[in-house]
Amino acid sequence: FMTSLLYLEKEDHNTAFFMQLISLYTMAQNPNMTHLKTSERVVLPPLWIRCDGSDPECTRWLGAEPLKAGNKITGINIYMVTCNADKTCFANLEELKMAHKVKHHSSIVTTKGFAQYELIRAAAIEDTIVESESNISIDITWNTVDKILQPPPLTAAATLNISLESGDPRSPVYPLYRELQFLLTLAEGLKTGVTEWPESLESKSAFELVQGFLTGNFCLLCGKRGRPDFTENIKSDTAAVDSSMKSIFSERGGLDFAEQLWCKMRSVSSYQELVECFTLIIKSLEHGEVQPWIHQGSSSLLSKLIQQSYHGKMKAVSLSGITPVQMLLEIGLDKMKKDYISFFIGQELATLTYLDYFISTSVDLQEQVHRVQKLHHMLEIMVSCTVLLQFKHENLFPLTQTCLKYYKENPLNEKHVFQLPIRPALVKKFYENDHPEIWKVDISSGHGQKEVKTTWQVSTSPPVEHMISNNIVNGSTEERMYFITMTNCSQVHFT
Repeated sequence: FMTSLLYLEKEDHNTAFFMQLISLYTMAQNPNMTHLKTSERVVLPPLWIRCDGSDPECTRWLGAEPLKAGNKITGINIYMVTCNADKTCFANLEELKMAHKVKHHSSIVTTKGFAQYELIRAAAIEDTIVESESNISIDITWNTVDKILQPPPLTAAATLNISLESGDPRSPVYPLYRELQFLLTLAEGLKTGVTEWPESLESKSAFELVQGFLTGNFCLLCGKRGRPDFTENIKSDTAAVDSSMKSIFSERGGLDFAEQLWCKMRSVSSYQELVECFTLIIKSLEHGEVQPWIHQGSSSLLSKLIQQSYHGKMKAVSLSGITPVQMLLEIGLDKMKKDYISFFIGQELATLTYLDYFISTSVDLQEQVHRVQKLHHMLEIMVSCTVLLQFKHENLFPLTQTCLKYYKENPLNEKHVFQLPIRPALVKKFYENDHPEIWKVDISSGHGQKEVKTTWQVSTSPPVEHMISNNIVNGSTEERMYFITMTNCSQVHFT
């Protein structure tokens, strides 16, 4: 259903001309205009005219939309949207209601309120205000408004809007995000044939770390060194997570041989060093110097070599071309999939069945990496809601299901707004002392097609894209400009 959009500069035309255009549109839709001699009247799409606001009312839009009963046009809704910037001059609700009654000859009106608050600005980690491109806001609606800028009642209906970008260094999952970035580097190198190796932040080279791991006491070995202690928590070498956040997301213990190798080899700085690392590992397996344990279910080439080493027969592997990069990518994928599974299942937010799509090995490596990115984005959302909003399981669980459903059907999109119905009381403490970003009241009368509405809105940013913001705060809320928008509706009935 298309919309006709017309933009005419104010210097060439005035509001009267625009209203004449609306009148022509209305006349063309009127089935009673028989003198137009049209054999079959076509329903025109809605017409919206963008204005520059230089008239006394500061008109920004004029619109006309057909009213239909089935296929029959019964009238036209005509809209005028005005908007102006102001500091403190707000309307009086009783005056707005009276003006609506007079204009539409109504004796009874109803009111409905709406308020939107940005929560991420008010939430804090360790008393530090969090500011990022991510956005967590809440939309609240309620019936019966008592006054302009009335705070929403706790009985109101509320929807949380979450648009979150991964990679905030203050997030407790930032170390895992850095792992993911290295995984993406390997995947890109596998696709293009050129790998841009990141600069190592370790004091020792990856080769030295692997060498020390194979010969030291940190390797889980069988044979000469005895059976491994499966209950010991083997921590990876990622950056330490702040102790206050460990209850939300802590690094997984019990890493197997391949996963620990991934943690050492993430500091590899060149293709040659990567080849040297795998050469050393394969020689150690061939000579029986290590007989490591690995988790079941891994299909990586290194895991297959380890399983073959149990029987003393290993197939030759040519460490040339893309093979070493693919081997490292495979063990990284295995490790990170288990990290995400551990979180979602450990927090009782999803079952293995629900996660099967995201950890499936039946698709190629590039698609597996893409699905792991989705898992990470969902993890960032859950952890952020836990840290910033103190969400509990009862709220995290339905949010997880919403995210899982979306990402099973759509590609990765960190700008997507995930929505969750909640009770205002759950997040009231984050907005009760703050001003809303948007506050509006709808004043309505009539029913069905004869319902007409007047909307008064105040916002901290321009509600229309063609209105330039001159909102200069200068550190003082008294100097802040607000944008007052009025939408008036009138009707023309043909029958």
